[in-house]
Amino acid sequence: MTPHKLDTSVRAIREWLARSVKSLGNHSDRLNAINVFPVADGDTGSNLYLTARAGHDAISKLESDDIGGFLEVAARASMESARGNSGTLLAVFLSGLSEPWSGHERLTAPLLALGLERAKVRSWSALSEPVEGTMLSVINAISLAAGSTLAHLKTDPDSRAALDAVLTQMGQAAQLAVRGTEAELPSLVKAGVVDAGAVGMLIIIDELCAAIRSESTEFDSYDDFHGYRSQDPHIHLTEETESGVEVMCTVSLDALGAATLRGLLDSMGNSVIMSPVNQLQEDTYRWRVHVHVPDAEPALELIRKHGDPVNISVTDLCTHDG
Repeated sequence: MTPHKLDTSVRAIREWLARSVKSLGNHSDRLNAINVFPVADGDTGSNLYLTARAGHDAISKLESDDIGGFLEVAARASMESARGNSGTLLAVFLSGLSEPWSGHERLTAPLLALGLERAKVRSWSALSEPVEGTMLSVINAISLAAGSTLAHLKTDPDSRAALDAVLTQMGQAAQLAVRGTEAELPSLVKAGVVDAGAVGMLIIIDELCAAIRSESTEFDSYDDFHGYRSQDPHIHLTEETESGVEVMCTVSLDALGAATLRGLLDSMGNSVIMSPVNQLQEDTYRWRVHVHVPDAEPALELIRKHGDPVNISVTDLCTHDG
């Protein structure tokens, strides 16, 4: 691969999103099969695919030269239609990535590193209780890899060679992070598998690198991930599932209201994720809310005391769709 062949325009971002949807769809069955954290409900692959597809659909006819603005449209649509923990984190990742890219027509190594750092901060802060050994580990690893590579470059940081070097280190760091997940969480250690969300994020990163390089994506190495070969059993079917429901909605709140609601949801349930979708006024945002609770109605009643929830979805955590 010669660096001068890199595509750093909106065309590559469009191709990345299309590739991600296709590959997440192709891998959804295996991702579902190894989905044991935070709930063994066998839907991580489906959730990532449906969330990514919503983002891609939003930009399918969009014309723009602004890589950040283009990705922001996809991120916002993904956030509004996010499914589950994994889908919500994917949407937050895309949103964070788009912020430093706004107003730029070409992706560079420094811009990529800035985007990944912002995506890392947004992703970790969106969760009330962030956990290593998940998608967050991959996001953290690629951000650190990009920053470290950039700091040790002996070439022009804005050159295509620099971007190519960052992409290489990102891909390697993501692979290592996925392999490390099975030793980080007790549920993954017990099941003998890598984290499904982490593999999903690796797919997205591999597709980003391939889209910029105009290359095909190779997934042969994924067969080495424990539990990931096509002939392996659906591990999630043998695991105990969490009782209760997953509640998701969108609500408009100021910063204080959002912080207050997050704290109350933390005391009522778990897996709380809150992330801004877009700004409405100086201190008011539309927030995407995600929580696991024993029963939906008390959570929705609590949310209604703070705002008017829309795009409400309630999913039984005991339902397997793997």
